[in-house]
Amino acid sequence: MDETKLNEFMGKLVSDMGGAAMLASVILGEELGLYRALAHGKPTSPEQLASDTGCHPRLVREWLSAQAASGYLEHERGLFTLPPEQAMALADENSPVYVAGGASVLASMFLDKDKVVQAMRGDGALAWGDHHPCMFSGTERFFRPGYRAHLVSSWLPALDGVVAKLERGAQVADIGCGHGASSVILAQTYPKTRVYGFDSHGASIETARQRAREAGVAQQAEFAVATAKSYPAKGYDLICFFDCLHDMGDPVGAARHARTALAPDGSVLLVEPFAHDHLDANSNPVGRLFYAASTFVCTPNSLSQEVGLGLGAQAGEARLRHVFEEAGFRRFRRATETPFNLIFEARP
Repeated sequence: MDETKLNEFMGKLVSDMGGAAMLASVILGEELGLYRALAHGKPTSPEQLASDTGCHPRLVREWLSAQAASGYLEHERGLFTLPPEQAMALADENSPVYVAGGASVLASMFLDKDKVVQAMRGDGALAWGDHHPCMFSGTERFFRPGYRAHLVSSWLPALDGVVAKLERGAQVADIGCGHGASSVILAQTYPKTRVYGFDSHGASIETARQRAREAGVAQQAEFAVATAKSYPAKGYDLICFFDCLHDMGDPVGAARHARTALAPDGSVLLVEPFAHDHLDANSNPVGRLFYAASTFVCTPNSLSQEVGLGLGAQAGEARLRHVFEEAGFRRFRRATETPFNLIFEARP
């Protein structure tokens, strides 16, 4: 037994346990509006924050203390301050690095633990729609800041000739659209373009329609319940898969249907979690987050469907390329990337 190695691991484990507890605290702070009430950046007492948010002052003091102990807040003489850098991640929903809203995905992973236990002891299947509802809202809020920051500014311009088509007026299919965050952004940015969002989860489609109405783009963004292999093949100029292809049971079939549904000069935009092709290269903070999420969500969802290929969230470029080549695409390239996503262009 290497005692030094044991102590190092125990330190890591305790740190991870504290991190897990803090993410629950982040979810609490986001839902109660505590971060937003601190976003002014001024030193605030627990009593003042409790008054501002309608919360119990003793519990607010304990929450603030945990935040300060973790370095999320600054503390001096009984007053607590949310620095502007932390506010970007915790209080500003329009920030490209806002993460507090998406943290409820992790709540669903704990709430759905018994379902995952059953899946691991059984056939591995847990369908997307069988998760706790906070999974659906959390997923939208986790990905939406990245879509706002990168979709129009860098991802679409990295595709050959696509922006010009969208500006003139194009037909776009958003497959696995969820709550419609990506569809709404496309409709808002390109008013001459028509966006069709498809998802197999009926409740998410209803939310997507609501999001489109709230954004004033209901006439440009239309949503319907359909799988990745059953939506109408209307000759789309662009077909998008945002962080969803790896969740599908039959990604090859989905890509093959996309090829038949494209216009002759159409393109596929594939956005996937950032991953290298091998485990050792993915042994980093992003990789461990995505592997863990894939254990609870992505891979069981794939195994719940026909074929059940189980790509997982860390599929990597080589496996994704193989999916599209098997589906009959002749061109597949990495168009750009971010620390959290790989962005590919595929053409027939």
